Amino acid sequence: MPAAAAAHLAPLPTRAQPHSTNPPPPPAKPTAASLPQWNALIAGHSRAGRHADAVALLPPLLATSEGLAPDRFTLPPAAKSCGFLRDGAATGRQVHALAAKLGLASDDPFVANSLVSMYGRCGRAEDAEKVFDGIPTASRNLVSWNALMAALSGNPRRAIEVFRDCLVDLSEAAPDEATLVTVLPMCAALGCPGTGRAVHGLAVKSGWDAAARVSNVLVDMYAKCGELANAERAFLQASESNVVSWNVMLGGYARNGEAGAAFGLLREMQQTEERGVPADEITVLSVLPACSGPPELAKLRELHAFTIRRGLDWTGGNDMVPNALMAAYGRCGCLLHASHLFTSIRSKTVSSWNSLIGAHAQNGEMNTAIELFLQMAGDCELKPDWFSIGSLLLACGNMKHFLHCKATHGFILRNGLERDSFIRSSLLSAYIQCGTVSLARLLFDDEAVENDEVSWNTMIAGYSQNGLPSEALQLFREMQSNVGRGNRPLLISATSALMACSELPAVRLGKEMHCFALKANYCEDSFLSSSLIDMYSKCGFVDDARAFFDRLEAKDAVSWTAMITGYAVNGAGKEAVELYDMMRREGVEPDEFTYLGLLVACGHAGMFEEGLHFFEEMRNHCETEAKLEHYACVVGMLSRGGHFADAVALMEEMPEEPDAKVLSSVLSACHIHGEVELGREVAERLLELEPDKAEHYVLASNMYAGTGQWDDMRKARKMLREAGVAKEPGCSWIDVAGKVYSFVVGENSLPEMDEVRRMCHCLEQRIREIGYVPDTTVVLHELEEEEKVEALRWHSEKQAIAFGLLRTAGPAKVRVFKNIRMCKDCHNAAKLISKVVEREIVVRDKKRFHHFRDGICSCGDYW
Repeated sequence: MPAAAAAHLAPLPTRAQPHSTNPPPPPAKPTAASLPQWNALIAGHSRAGRHADAVALLPPLLATSEGLAPDRFTLPPAAKSCGFLRDGAATGRQVHALAAKLGLASDDPFVANSLVSMYGRCGRAEDAEKVFDGIPTASRNLVSWNALMAALSGNPRRAIEVFRDCLVDLSEAAPDEATLVTVLPMCAALGCPGTGRAVHGLAVKSGWDAAARVSNVLVDMYAKCGELANAERAFLQASESNVVSWNVMLGGYARNGEAGAAFGLLREMQQTEERGVPADEITVLSVLPACSGPPELAKLRELHAFTIRRGLDWTGGNDMVPNALMAAYGRCGCLLHASHLFTSIRSKTVSSWNSLIGAHAQNGEMNTAIELFLQMAGDCELKPDWFSIGSLLLACGNMKHFLHCKATHGFILRNGLERDSFIRSSLLSAYIQCGTVSLARLLFDDEAVENDEVSWNTMIAGYSQNGLPSEALQLFREMQSNVGRGNRPLLISATSALMACSELPAVRLGKEMHCFALKANYCEDSFLSSSLIDMYSKCGFVDDARAFFDRLEAKDAVSWTAMITGYAVNGAGKEAVELYDMMRREGVEPDEFTYLGLLVACGHAGMFEEGLHFFEEMRNHCETEAKLEHYACVVGMLSRGGHFADAVALMEEMPEEPDAKVLSSVLSACHIHGEVELGREVAERLLELEPDKAEHYVLASNMYAGTGQWDDMRKARKMLREAGVAKEPGCSWIDVAGKVYSFVVGENSLPEMDEVRRMCHCLEQRIREIGYVPDTTVVLHELEEEEKVEALRWHSEKQAIAFGLLRTAGPAKVRVFKNIRMCKDCHNAAKLISKVVEREIVVRDKKRFHHFRDGICSCGDYW
């Protein structure tokens, strides 16, 4: 047996560990040594971190003339050392094979547990589970379960399942310290504070909650789950607080954006230094994430001074603190301080250069970032790493510098870095941000490199963000078909696919995505659940969105905001306000996006008083700041209601100059109310801002035509022609049985058009009988009255509604989507059609949804 095992173990490594500064001792003359001496030597090497030396002793042990066979004390330290070797998995399998030949792999729990731990350290969770499953149930102990849970740390959901199985299997054995410090980080990784609280209860019951390691992990778990009150409670109840305890609590405050609390605790920590809790460099690194923007610049400078006073700015040659300080100055927009700090570093590493390059890239200093990159690569003879190139590509993408992006791509190819997954996904993202999705797809389709999950997700999100929803969904389907090759659709890809369904809009595909999310157990994720609410709302299924929202167990501010915004785009202002009141009663604080949804809802429903109330509430709310989007909503709401003086006064109060969206909403209101003088001034400013947008010329032309100022109308039309931009034709489309049918005013390319025309005439006749009169004022051309009536008759939404009534049976709703704003005549006609056919008709135009039912529209004739 030993001789065969020795032959099997011949390739075992004999090199010393890379980090070891001492040369390995020469191999001992083992022939006269007993097995306990061999065991002591292997265990000693393993404990001292000389792992390669520990494993290298097995072949000479097996080759001894005495024929010594390893026992249950030989293999565990050898297996442990395999977990620390670069090629540990391959070496560990040889140790596993030796244990199996000796009959120790499963029968001896001491050896089996060490094999489970070894495979876990080597990242071979499946092999760890196989070894565990091979241990007889009666032989499994708490150490076995702890080893398996640690091995499954990369799959926290599965680890929690194993923990539950452990509690059932070892009902009489309470979890120990190792169990708790293994399981609690899993709860944090999954964002499951409920499970974490249950584990906390077990810790209290078993008396381990007082242990320093357990209390520290509890604080960290609660902080990562966003439950700072529980984190504070666990921190204060800890019987033994050390510097790690303080650092964990500081990091919890910082990660949750509580800069004031973090710095307050740091000051309190300084007062406890006399009791033996001195701050270290980890303390500084824990607090720095709280400095996330310009408002925290003063606190950052205070922290910088603190590090200098404590001598933590350069400890033992470690440049982590100065590099982190540079990155923080970059986030706070203070590049001068970052540069001064960089200059003060005597021995600059790649990480130092990366911090400075990243700081400039984040602040839009593209040229400086590139110059620093070239200086590092050339003058300093330091080789850029993945972070350097990632920062450079971030700058290229943010500034949409396509040529710089291509130049960086060339550098990547010349240096053979294109196979690095991080660099590859960063390059894809940069090309997508530059709007060159086709080039990104060429890079993605390169068969020489296998795409990982990040690349798939980046590409799917890129299609969705660049207005290519069909391509996003197609690629998502391809990703699903690649599941067998290791590409499992993740939350981000599923969310991007839902965004695509919202843009198409395609509720049938959205429901398929909903089913996928249910099967993948993604629906409890806050971001994806909010995307589902958004998808149903933007497809006009606001009742389905509300039903899904009501079923959510945990509703955060994002979920509430998504539902409020869903009501807003569907014209349900009253329901949006009622939901907001419910949100406040539940104790959920609104953010800037919540207020934006409320303002949109009030603006669409003509609820001026409520809208102004929410605007003032937001401005008085200490946590939110009114931005351009909020002012735009209120200006548009006031203008639409004819309160032009108030709208102009509010525009003067805005923190920045009104953009095209604000001016466009005012100009549209001027057209509705015939406010020509103000409209003329707004139109001039609007055309200066965006001279290449045809819709602005059309809006100005319509305003002049609506008040009979034909000369000004012709002038606006002439400017449109001279600008060389084309007016977007009115187009409507309808999804019937999974097929999309499009209609354009004046076109009759569909084979069914004769049938559609007959249906349009029939509907017009029926609604005339109950009071319909064509509103020819919306035809802004110098035509005869009959010509105007004929032009109104063939507006695209009327054709789409007629086709929908032909192809669907009651009581199914007819859902039509339109690319531009619905005209007043079509709006009146749709109301009356819904009454005579006794069907609900839903029309989604460029601004909002209109739900027509029994001769009434959800917008209350206000849009």
